[in-house]
Amino acid sequence: MRILRRFIYFIFFINIIISCSKKHVPSKEPGNETAVDSLKTVMVRKKAKPNFPKIITVNDAAAKKSMDGRLYYDVMGHRYWKNYANGKYYLFNKSMYNNPDFIAK
Repeated sequence: MRILRRFIYFIFFINIIISCSKKHVPSKEPGNETAVDSLKTVMVRKKAKPNFPKIITVNDAAAKKSMDGRLYYDVMGHRYWKNYANGKYYLFNKSMYNNPDFIAK
């Protein structure tokens, strides 16, 4: 009788250890969703684009010279061209090609 009782306790103890080590993973079948799965929606914010100024003032030693002799300065992929009339650098636009203030003298 004592051996049978020890065997039952042993089986009960082993059963507790095995059942505690199991991990429950819910299935991903449609219609079988839990409240936790429905809360996992993530809101993603768009990154704000940096605002670049239209006009900057730069030391001419920091600027680079193009093949046609005009000075320019690059800031994070934006190119500024020197206006020789007032010495400031302007963000590039197509009208600079025809404007004599942006042509090197």
